[in-house]
Amino acid sequence: MNEVIDTILNHRSIRHFEDKPLTTEQIKTIVTCAQAAATSSFIQAYSIIGVKDKEKKKRLAELAGNQEYVAINGHFFVFCADLYRHTIIGEQEQKDVTLSLESTEKFMVALIDTALAAQNAAIAAESMGLGICYIGGLRNHLDEVKTMLKTPERVIPLFGLAVGYPTKITEKKPRLPFEHIYHEDEYEQNQDVYREQLHEYDRLISSYYYKRTNGKRQDRWTEQIANMLTKQNRMYMKEFVQKNKLNLK
Repeated sequence: MNEVIDTILNHRSIRHFEDKPLTTEQIKTIVTCAQAAATSSFIQAYSIIGVKDKEKKKRLAELAGNQEYVAINGHFFVFCADLYRHTIIGEQEQKDVTLSLESTEKFMVALIDTALAAQNAAIAAESMGLGICYIGGLRNHLDEVKTMLKTPERVIPLFGLAVGYPTKITEKKPRLPFEHIYHEDEYEQNQDVYREQLHEYDRLISSYYYKRTNGKRQDRWTEQIANMLTKQNRMYMKEFVQKNKLNLK
């Protein structure tokens, strides 16, 4: 084991931060580490918006589902899939790039590039002794988020990353069994094996919640996920993405 692996394996979401801003140097280091991530064909199809304005952070917290840690943290980063600059590149180089930029493939590239950059940023922040929490709740009200952040066409704010000095550190949440995630040579489709792995994980998660809540909660993971998936959530997304001239082909 080394320090990098220890940092990765000790990840947990932090939802309580000091109201203490990151330094300019810390912010630059985190963003530079994000930029060091792999990028498909060197396309670099993402942008990062740092939000310092307290009123904007407060409003983003409300839009994300009244998550206080969006407002109170060291710095709030918004990671955006970005093919706007590539529109400009096409114009600058006098090339018709529209069909590519509106394709599902390039939309997927932008999503993947953004996620890779964000995870580099998260690991960099955690290696500096800071805590992080991803905020997917920004997608609850993307029209208002886009207006507030003044993002142009072909730019989608995908999620936020709250970073700061932790005031409360929770126990690490167990992940799915290694054998359930890792398949060798082909996908394991034996449902008896598959279901037993899920049952094993259910027992682990139920015990985790029971211990963490002093017996107030002991729901199973499959129960939690099934209940979540029965509720329709952010069903406007396809229309929103296509309105922004992405994923049209």
